[in-house]
Amino acid sequence: MKLMMRSFGLALTGIFHPWVLWLTLRPFVIGAGIWFGILWVIWTPFLDWMKEFLTNSFASASIEKILSSVGWDTVRAVIVPYFSIVLIMPIVIVSIMVLVSFTSITSVLRHVEKQNAYQGLKKEQGGSVFGSLWVAMSSCFVFLVLFLITLPVWWIPPIFALIPPILWGWLTTRLMTYDVLSRHASEEERIELTQIHRGPLLMIGILVGLLGAAPIFFWLSSVFVLVLFPLVSMFMMWVYCLVFIFAALWFVHYLLFALKNFRELKGESI
Repeated sequence: MKLMMRSFGLALTGIFHPWVLWLTLRPFVIGAGIWFGILWVIWTPFLDWMKEFLTNSFASASIEKILSSVGWDTVRAVIVPYFSIVLIMPIVIVSIMVLVSFTSITSVLRHVEKQNAYQGLKKEQGGSVFGSLWVAMSSCFVFLVLFLITLPVWWIPPIFALIPPILWGWLTTRLMTYDVLSRHASEEERIELTQIHRGPLLMIGILVGLLGAAPIFFWLSSVFVLVLFPLVSMFMMWVYCLVFIFAALWFVHYLLFALKNFRELKGESI
């Protein structure tokens, strides 16, 4: 717990560094360009498919009953674009996380490792680009499958406060742990450290998941998501870039210090 709080404090201080804030722009610009092009092509066909699905599927009657029971009969006209956004946004957020993983974590590492606490830390290069790609793709696939399976119950109290943060926390931990340790730890050290610190690392991931879940629930509960979707989506993409860069700082400080202690306890050169 002490190490987790120490790394949190360092991450909170570090996120306001001008260079770190600059790092949030790179994945944002790339992600915004990619998704602008994708949505430009698929948005109208996707709305047509969603309209047909909601009209003809077994879910249609259930949705009608839910809307009537809560007095939302007047919002039926916007239910198709709303559900379309609900399905698309987790994919957008996952893509932003992957972009941060591939475009910014190495820069965050190089920025943090210059600090006195980590100078001289030996780089074992226990990971690879292929390994990082495999972890990212396999983890995102599992996450999206679990997301689709659990989506119908996300809005049921208290499940909405449990499942999304746990899913986001697991995905964040998987991506960040491999990428952070791939530069400094050997493969054996990475596996052993991941096992030793499994609980705290998952807790950091869940806390980041809670931090990330808050804006998306506020966003999806607001009428502005439909009225100003292009502008709001661009802003939210940058917010998530900021959240994931903060997560990277938190994981980097935690894991580098844990690796340093691990080597010192074994009597090895750090």
